[in-house]
Amino acid sequence: MALRGNHASRGYTLVELLIVIVIMGIAGALVVPSFSQTGVLRVQSAVRMIVSDITSAQSDAVAFQRGMGIIFYDEPTGPRYVLAEVSGNRLDPDLDRVLERRLTGSEFGECVFSAIGFASNQVVFDGLGGPVDSPGSATPAGTGFIEVRGSGLTYRISVEAYTGRVTVADVTPSGEEGGESGS
Repeated sequence: MALRGNHASRGYTLVELLIVIVIMGIAGALVVPSFSQTGVLRVQSAVRMIVSDITSAQSDAVAFQRGMGIIFYDEPTGPRYVLAEVSGNRLDPDLDRVLERRLTGSEFGECVFSAIGFASNQVVFDGLGGPVDSPGSATPAGTGFIEVRGSGLTYRISVEAYTGRVTVADVTPSGEEGGESGS
């Protein structure tokens, strides 16, 4: 006597396939919006790199007991900056260059320097790590800043007077939205 229902089913039912498709659709709907945020992440990467290089210049000034500075350039080809040692009372980006960074292209979210609030577009640290108003000077500098704009966001990187404390603030004007492409 043959038993019914004893054979193994090798296929999927329509209900099982529909459940899998719905789950994949929901997962896709959650993942796709995060891909549109890559421009914002790239601009934030540029901001983090600038902060890192400012604090590195300050640390090197203390470690080597000599002035260090960063000169910021807002050029048509894109923003860049040069970290250099202070020689006497000058900051020469060609002779005393330690590091140069270019923040061009989509790698950094097409960011630009929208404002530079440092005297002569440079921040200089003395041998104690404090910001000074010019290379070789002992006069403390006031609080300075640089604003980085890209992907609909604007970040202000500030270097405080006397202490050299570096802070970052989102100063995006209201009405602009992050995550948009372009600057």
